[in-house]
This record gives sequence, C-alpha cells and structure tokens, in this order.
Amino acid sequence: MDKNILRRIFFDHHEHWEAFKVKYGDRLRPIVIKEVEKFRDCGNLKKGFKLLVCEGCHDVRKVPFRCKGRFCTTCSVEESEEWSRLLTEDVLQVNHRHVIFTLDEGLRDIFLWHRQLLKPLMDEAARLIQQYFQKKAKVIPGIIAGLHTFGSQVNFNPHVHMLVSMGGLTKKGEWKSYDFIPFTMLRKQWQTVVLKLIRKLLNPTEKRRVQARLQKAFSQNGEGFYVYAPKQRGNVKEQLRYIGRYIRRPAIGLNRIEDYDGHNVTFKYTDKKDGQEKHLTLPVAAFISRLIRHIPDEQFKTIRHYGIYSRRSKSLSQKLLMAWQKETKRWVVKVKKILRRQTWRERVIASGHTDPLVCPKCGNYYEYKGEVCLEEGLLTIKVALGRTAQNYLEEEIRYLNSKETQKTG
Repeated sequence: MDKNILRRIFFDHHEHWEAFKVKYGDRLRPIVIKEVEKFRDCGNLKKGFKLLVCEGCHDVRKVPFRCKGRFCTTCSVEESEEWSRLLTEDVLQVNHRHVIFTLDEGLRDIFLWHRQLLKPLMDEAARLIQQYFQKKAKVIPGIIAGLHTFGSQVNFNPHVHMLVSMGGLTKKGEWKSYDFIPFTMLRKQWQTVVLKLIRKLLNPTEKRRVQARLQKAFSQNGEGFYVYAPKQRGNVKEQLRYIGRYIRRPAIGLNRIEDYDGHNVTFKYTDKKDGQEKHLTLPVAAFISRLIRHIPDEQFKTIRHYGIYSRRSKSLSQKLLMAWQKETKRWVVKVKKILRRQTWRERVIASGHTDPLVCPKCGNYYEYKGEVCLEEGLLTIKVALGRTAQNYLEEEIRYLNSKETQKTG
C-alpha cells in the first residue's frame, strides 16, 4: 500500500482521479491535470532513477527521480524547507514582521472565477506597505510576499502573507529602523484598494455580475478588511525560518489527513473563530475539488519580491548598505557568500534521517554507478559506469517494461 495517503486518495483501486477527470475534464485547467499526474508518478522507478552500489557488500539501491511538482506533497514540503533555509541567509539580518492581508468572504469566489486578479492583489498589498513606510519613515522596506489561496478547511480563501523588514533604506543609502504598523488605518485602505482593483480589472459584464458582492463587502465592513502583523520574538534567524516555512507551506499537510475509507476523507483543522481543533469529512470528489483549486496557473509566481528585495534593486541596495555598515559598525547585511541549494544527501541528513549514502548492512558508502532517464516515453540508460552497471540497468529496464506490459495487457 502506498504510504502517501494523498496519493492513495487520488490513485488507489477506486480510481477517484480518473472518475473525476471523466466527470469534470472539460472544466479542468490543463495545469491541474499536468500537476496531479506528475504527483502520481513522483518517485516511480518507471520514470527514471539513479543506481547506487555499496562499495563493501555490493548492496544495490535505486533512487527514483522526484517530480518537483507544485502539487506534490513530498516535493513541496522539501522545497519549502529549502527555500526558508536560503531565505535566512539572503535577507537583511534585522527584525521582520509577518504581515497578513485577507479578504471579505463574499469576494473570495471573484478571485476564483478571475484568477488573473491574484497577481495584482499581491502587488497592491505590497504597494500599500511600501507607501506607508515611504510616507512615515522616508525609507524603502524589503518585502517578500507569498500568496495563499487556501483556508484551514482547504476552501478557496486568497490572502497575502508578507515578510516585511522593520525599517528600510533611506535616500542617502543608510539603514533606518521603523517598527510601527497602524492596523486600523491599513484595514480601511486595504478594503478600498481591493474593491477598486476588482472594478478596474473586470469588464462591464463581469462587474455587473459581482456588483452586489462588492456593495455588501463595503457596507458590512465599516472598519475595512483584516490586516494583522504580530511582533516576532526570539532570534532573527529563527523568525525568518518560521515565517519562510509558513509562506511556502502546501494547502494541506499529510499529517492533517486522519482517515480515508475509500469513499470519504476526514481531516483536522483549526477553527480561526474559536481556536479549537475540529474535524471535517468530505466525499472524495469534494475533497479533490477543493484541493486542486489551489494549483497555481502555469508560470504563476506565488512568491514575489518588492522594495529593496526586488530583483531590480536588491544588488544596488546591498552595496549601499554594506558601505554604510562599514562606517557605522551596525551590521545588517551578511558578508557576501555564494548561496547554493542543498544536495539530496544534505537534505535527508538535515531532516534528521541517517546518511542515505551509508549502507545500513555493512556501514560502507554507496557509490554512484549510473542512471536511467525517461526520454520520449522510453526508459534510456543515461550513464553507466562499467559493464556490470550497464548490464544491470539493461536488465532493470526490461523488468520494468514487462511489469508495465502486464499492467496494460
């Protein structure tokens, strides 16, 4: 049985995903089908693998390739951890706040129907913060924004999480700290910005369709939409690591799925209204429908950088701040070093597991002997170090192909 409960829900013998495609295929975005089916094949030897052989006892280990998909629970969690690790090394070593901008409940579906509004939503949230800092503190802050489209019940609930530096760069190239965010004022401004954004970007027909929602969102939210930015406590690096993981987290973690009986899925969630842990049971089709809504469109960036963290100004901002900190002896920029992604082996060890290149049978090291890749639908030997490895990989390909033939026969 597949250990990944989400993969079982989609692809076990009940074939829920295939049935879902048959029923709703013409309404599914192509990227949804692409990402879900990448997830299905993640870690499947039939899609390629690396061959490792122990130098002591000659134990053989085949390491399958990962899909690196945006829907895959395994790959997205690994990517979240890696991204948050790199983030702590790359941003300024100053206090940051985790700023959250949410929407009126009645407006959420508008962003589901018109997903092209999601990028402007992120841009406007960042612009609001930048304008406030520039007006009150005369500085340009650093902002990293992450879009979440999911709520605790995996419902469609778009909102923006931001990592915001508490201070910024002045026109003179100096660092100036500033740690005050007026929630009440920003809430009302955020409400105005969102309603204007929708009216501006929808055509007349679309606006008529949602006008009642817009009016209700305005009239029933006299104080504006929710804006929150709790002060962070503790070590700056740990603050950044925690916020980074949160911003990149998937719509639902596997640990939240409590039961799957072949027909229904039960998962736990924290009710934001009372803070209590609760449980929700949904038919599989309803669960799948909720989950796939959160797959972003092709090429859509759910993480964006603004202010002194923007791609265009980041390098210049760091040079100015490094010159300033040498004079003032106030260190906000780390010594420049080349950041690199961790290897597969480093990630496994960092997660608390044993070294995957150490043989559990004899304690010697595994050696890389070759790899098989999928090219134009066929398994092909890409690398084979020696005749023995070549023969083994050829035999393994024949075996995997025979299993596939039996399955489709």
